[in-house]
Amino acid sequence: MMEQEEKHNISKPRSNRKPGRSLTVVVMFFTAILLLCLVLLFWVSRRIDSLSGADTQIKLSGQGGFSCEYSEAQKLYPFGEGVLKVTNERISYLTLSGNEVYSADISYQNPQCVSYGVYSAVFDLNGYSFSVLTQDKLLFTVPTENQVKAVTISSTGLTAVITDNGDSYGDVILYDTAGNMISDWSSYNSGYPICCSFNDSSDELAISTLNTSGAVLVPYIRLFSITSADDGVHVADKSIYTTEDSTLFSSMYYCNNKLYCFTANSVYQIENDSLSQINFDFSAISHVDKVGNRLFIAYSDGVSQLNKLAVIDSSNTVLYNSDIGSVINAVSVTGDTYAISVDKRVFIYNSNGTVTNDFSVDEDIIRMNFISGNKLCVVSTGGVHTLN
Repeated sequence: MMEQEEKHNISKPRSNRKPGRSLTVVVMFFTAILLLCLVLLFWVSRRIDSLSGADTQIKLSGQGGFSCEYSEAQKLYPFGEGVLKVTNERISYLTLSGNEVYSADISYQNPQCVSYGVYSAVFDLNGYSFSVLTQDKLLFTVPTENQVKAVTISSTGLTAVITDNGDSYGDVILYDTAGNMISDWSSYNSGYPICCSFNDSSDELAISTLNTSGAVLVPYIRLFSITSADDGVHVADKSIYTTEDSTLFSSMYYCNNKLYCFTANSVYQIENDSLSQINFDFSAISHVDKVGNRLFIAYSDGVSQLNKLAVIDSSNTVLYNSDIGSVINAVSVTGDTYAISVDKRVFIYNSNGTVTNDFSVDEDIIRMNFISGNKLCVVSTGGVHTLN
């Protein structure tokens, strides 16, 4: 009896250890499951973060248009009621169904495309030719004597082409809608031509230049008048402006009968026959657009900072200023309506800076442009689509 009792007492600790091991295994299992759930929850939240908060979530592949590979989409530019397909050998105008309307052969090493209203220009950057077209036909292709650096189109189809020149800092050549040269201005004293801008009525052309010959950089803004007469179009030197600031005016916009000139982080205006800086705090300006009679300026406070959008009225008052997102993909304007694609969101604003629509999409947007019926033609990584 005593031996049995001793054996029984000795065996008790063994029976107590078995539940302890089981409990440890169970705790470890559920801990692993919990950690896995937390990781999955974090991953899913990161995936849907760009879709949260939008008024409407849209699957682009389910919208009207056609699908294509990413490499093909990079060659497509929304224009008119369809898209331009631009390659090194060919320019084609396609409908939103992908059907070709017309095409033209080219031979460009580095084709670039810019559009304004019903006109579009395709030029060979650092090459020797450019083409102007509408959605109906190719208007003309013109060879240039010197390398093309930039092209700007007016609302009436006038084309300003900046080229280099071995005898000067560069040329600005003006063409009409038939491809005839109207004027050829060579910059000998003002420095390198940087960019051009037409006013709304296409009777004034502004040219930004930068003189680098001295100890400091000297920027100039030159204005030229454009008048039509029975014997043709005449271009005349009108005025010249400069500032003591060693800066570079990389873009210009006419708005409210004033010319606004933009550097990487500041805004100037020409008013009352003088060029002066406006007291705005924009650290890094990325996009500037005229919407109605107001300016929409997308900017950030520095590298890796969120992008913001500011709306400026005719008295230089900031009507709207708010964060919009991390990466700006594309911007489009029609009349009093402004669209901007940021991350995987598309915001639609009226000219007052009020958000009228907010879409979230499931593909990255490359380019977009308004078409008739208040629709957006969107080129995404997966093809061409329309948003109402």
